[in-house]
Amino acid sequence: MKPCRDDDPHCPWHQRARLALRRSLRWRLVLVFLVLALALAVTFIGGVQKALSVGWRAAARPLLVDYVDRLAQEVGSPPSIARAQALVQRLPITIRIEGPQVNWASHPALPRPAWVNGSTGREPPWRNGDDQNLLRRTTADGHRLEFGLHVLGWEQRPRIAWVTLGALLLLTALAYLYVRRLLRPLDDIRAGALRFGAGAFDQPIPVRHAHKPDELGQLAATINTMGSDIHQMLEAKRALLLALSHELRSPLTRARLNAELLPDSAEAQAPRQALLRDLGEMARVITDLLESERLAAPHAALHREPVDLAALAREVIAELGDRHPGAAAIRVQAPSALPALPLDRARMRLLLRNLLDNSLRHSEPGTPPPELHLRWQDEAVEIVVRDHGPGVPPEHLAQLAQAFYRPDSARQRATGGVGLGLYLCRLVAQAHGGSLALRNAQPGLEARVVLPVPVEPDPHAA
Repeated sequence: MKPCRDDDPHCPWHQRARLALRRSLRWRLVLVFLVLALALAVTFIGGVQKALSVGWRAAARPLLVDYVDRLAQEVGSPPSIARAQALVQRLPITIRIEGPQVNWASHPALPRPAWVNGSTGREPPWRNGDDQNLLRRTTADGHRLEFGLHVLGWEQRPRIAWVTLGALLLLTALAYLYVRRLLRPLDDIRAGALRFGAGAFDQPIPVRHAHKPDELGQLAATINTMGSDIHQMLEAKRALLLALSHELRSPLTRARLNAELLPDSAEAQAPRQALLRDLGEMARVITDLLESERLAAPHAALHREPVDLAALAREVIAELGDRHPGAAAIRVQAPSALPALPLDRARMRLLLRNLLDNSLRHSEPGTPPPELHLRWQDEAVEIVVRDHGPGVPPEHLAQLAQAFYRPDSARQRATGGVGLGLYLCRLVAQAHGGSLALRNAQPGLEARVVLPVPVEPDPHAA
C-alpha cells in the first residue's frame, strides 16, 4: 500500500495527525511535558495515599473508634430513630439499624458499600483483619448499627471533572504556545537555509536578542557566518573565471590571426584548418563560460523585447546550416497565431542554437531530422526539441544539464562538446522564470523548455 503523507487530503485524518505529530518537535515537547506532569502527579498522590494508609492505625484509628463509640451511645439502646435522624441531619453520615425491633436506614436509596457485603470491590483503607468492624457496633439488646460517610459534594463530580478537563486543555494550549514561541527561530533558520541554497545571500537569518542570544540564536548566527563565507567563495570563483576568460581572449585572438597568416600551401592547409577549428572551439568555450557566469549571478538582467520565436528559430536553423548540412531539413512547427513574446532575444537565440546543435550532433544517419515544436498555452510558451539518436541512459538524465557533464557512454567526444550547452539552456530558462526538462523519447532525447511569459497588451489595439 502506498505510504500516506501528512499533506495528502485523501489520507485518513488519524494517519495525517500521527504523521504530523511524528514530525512536529513542538507537539512532541508538549506531550513530554504533559506525560512528565501526569507521572509526577500520580507519583505524588500515590505516595501521599500510601503514607496516610500506613499511618492510619497509629494516628487516626483510635480517634475514629472513640468517635464511633460516642455515636452509638447517642443513638441509644434500644436504638432511637429520632436520635439517629438528628445525627444524620447534623453530621454528613449514614446510619443503618438492623435488629429484632428496629430496622431503619437513613439513606435507603444509597447502595451499601461493597466491603459490607464481603465482595472484592473498593474497600476502605482501614479494613484489614480485625478492623473490618470498625464502623459497626452492636447494642446490648441485639441491634446492629452501621455507620458510613455521606458527602453531598460528590454529587458535583461531573462539573468538577469538566472544569478539570478544561483547565488541563488550557494548560496544554499555553504550553504549546510557549514552546512554539521558543522554537520559532527554527522556522527562520529553515527559511534562511533555503534562501542560501537558492543563492540568495542578501538577507541573513534574523537573530533574536543578538546581544545575548540563546542556543538557537547562536545557531542562526553560525549559519549566517557560513552563508557569508560561501557567498564570498562563490564570488571569488566567479571573479576568477571572468578574469581568466577575459585574459585568455587576447592571446586566442592573436593565435587565430597568426594561424590565418600561415602560408596557404597544400601541405599547411590541413594543419591550418585544424588549428583554426581548435582555436574557434576554445573561443566558444570562453564565451559560454562568460555567459554562464552572467546568467548564474542573482542579479542577471534580461533585455526583454517582443520576439517572434518562429522567425528567430528559422534564423538559427539557417546559421546552423554552415556547420550541419542536415539543419535545412528541420521544420519549425508553430501555431499561426503565436504572439510576439517579451523575451531576451540574444539569450533565446543562444538557447535555440544550443538545443538544435545538440540534437543535430546526435542524430544518426538515416534517421528523421530533429523536430522543433513551439506551443503557447496558459500564458506560457513551450519549446520542444527532439532528435532521433541513441538517447541517454536514464541514470544520466538528472545530471545532463549540469556544467561540464558529459555522459561519455552515450555521447562521444567526437560528437559532443565540453558540457556547457544544455547547462546554458537551463540557465536561460531559469533567468526567464521557466524550467528545462529532459527525457528519453525512445528513440532520441527530448528537451522541453517552459517559459511563463504573459502577453503584454498592445496599446495600439482598438
